[in-house]
Amino acid sequence: MKLYSDFAAQRVRQMTADVIALALITVSIATGIIVFSTVNQLARFGVQMQTAGTDFRTSMTDVGDRLGGVPLIGEGISAPFDTASSAGDTLAAAGQTQQDLVLQAAIALGVGVAALPILIVLLVWLIPCLRFISRATRTRALLRAGLTTDLLALRALTHQNVRTITKVDSDAVSAWRRGDPTVMQRLAGLELRSVGIRAR
Repeated sequence: MKLYSDFAAQRVRQMTADVIALALITVSIATGIIVFSTVNQLARFGVQMQTAGTDFRTSMTDVGDRLGGVPLIGEGISAPFDTASSAGDTLAAAGQTQQDLVLQAAIALGVGVAALPILIVLLVWLIPCLRFISRATRTRALLRAGLTTDLLALRALTHQNVRTITKVDSDAVSAWRRGDPTVMQRLAGLELRSVGIRAR
């Protein structure tokens, strides 16, 4: 697998792009974590609600149990406290629901804030990078298998843009057909340079 070009200037550009892309991905992840943590702080209100509800239920249950032990009138006195303890359960459940909603929102916002820039970076950086690696690796394998100047020149005619080809020769196709060695060599060089391989 060939990751970088044989040509120094192109290699420096590739490495610089890699560093910038990785830095942007790191910053995006850090920003997503910060957003998650910030939004998740809103769950403290839900925790307080849940704690208050649980404490209220416990207090009302304890009072009801104590009053329930009073002879003759115990059951009648403890009933309102038992009812009140269920209100504590409702408050605790509402606090838990609020925490769950805040957690879901924090995850969605954190992931969203991190994912969008990462997706853009991957589209702008990773796809061209993978394309380069694929073409360079494949071309190097073909060279080792005996790819000729003739075929390299033909690949240049199909892969390179017209303006670049006409700089080699105004009628490069005709020159290739008649086997002009100078044009063939220059076209082959264009193809190799475009995939980051120095001609040996």
